[in-house]
Amino acid sequence: MTDLRVSDFDFVLPEELIAQQPPAERGQSRMLTMDRISGQLHDSHFSDFPSLLREGDLLVLNDSHVIPARLYARRTLRREKEKPTGRIEVMLTEPMGDNRWHALVRPGRKIAIGERLVFPDPDGQIALEAEVLERGEFGDRLIEFAPVQDFFLILDRIGHVPLPPYIHREDQSTDHDRYQTVFSRERGSVAAPTAGLHFTPQMLERIAADGVEIARVTLHVGLGTFAPLRVERVDDVRLHRERYSISAETAEAVNRARREQRRIVAVGTTVVRTLEAAARRAGSALLAAHSAETNIFIAPGFEFQLAGALLTNFHLPQSSLLMLVSAFAGRENVLAAYRHAVESRYRFFSYGDCMFLA
Repeated sequence: MTDLRVSDFDFVLPEELIAQQPPAERGQSRMLTMDRISGQLHDSHFSDFPSLLREGDLLVLNDSHVIPARLYARRTLRREKEKPTGRIEVMLTEPMGDNRWHALVRPGRKIAIGERLVFPDPDGQIALEAEVLERGEFGDRLIEFAPVQDFFLILDRIGHVPLPPYIHREDQSTDHDRYQTVFSRERGSVAAPTAGLHFTPQMLERIAADGVEIARVTLHVGLGTFAPLRVERVDDVRLHRERYSISAETAEAVNRARREQRRIVAVGTTVVRTLEAAARRAGSALLAAHSAETNIFIAPGFEFQLAGALLTNFHLPQSSLLMLVSAFAGRENVLAAYRHAVESRYRFFSYGDCMFLA
């Protein structure tokens, strides 16, 4: 138990520091490095990242692939006198099997159970149809799509990149590439694991050539990563569940690194959550290949078992991700680093700059 409050993780961020576009070239971001014991800071660039790794490190990436989860629908009129409404935004958040998805529907006030939605393609032809099965809080709906031959192929054609709510623009053609890591391969995220956005294939080749081992996990990022924490006390925070998987190859790489006391470097908070959830699931045993769900919440006082260094972007005030970073490097150290980043005009959030904490 802690006496910390969610408001203890607040900081002042000028609106103009929230990156609305990716850098002109992938990998050209700035990077703030921190010694997580002393709190010492150093201004750097992401191009310097390979020089901060050690021969024998295990670098762990999240290879989840972002799907074009933002769709636009039309209502089908349920009553003869009901007036047509404008387009309905349907943000897919979690697959539930059997053509069913949880989704955030906006505006959702009139979208009741039994409502049928149609999703037109760019030519105006109906590409998908769905029925609302359940109604939840804050616009959440369980919807069921009518069966089609290749759902994801249609999604690629009519869907939009699910940019975070703090990016105040429509998605652009460039986002289909830039809001995706170069190593993504497993479909399922509705938000990018943003620490991985900085890497280029050339940098990964250089890192491997320098004797750093690279492994992959998969954690599908849900929209809950952006959801505000609706409690006051940190002890009362409860997170959404996210699906993850660890292959036999990665489990063995992690076990070997632990046995040989080599550093495990997590690329992003999603990798930290995956590794630490898996470690707790394994207990005193070695990691094994498995798939599961986790709602692990990491805040100050948490004891890390696997992550020895962390590359991460800058996170929202009063967010669970900022709490995770604070658990890793100390709340005062992290908030001091964020103040420095604001004063030094770093770019924040998904398309922004990054930090390396070791």
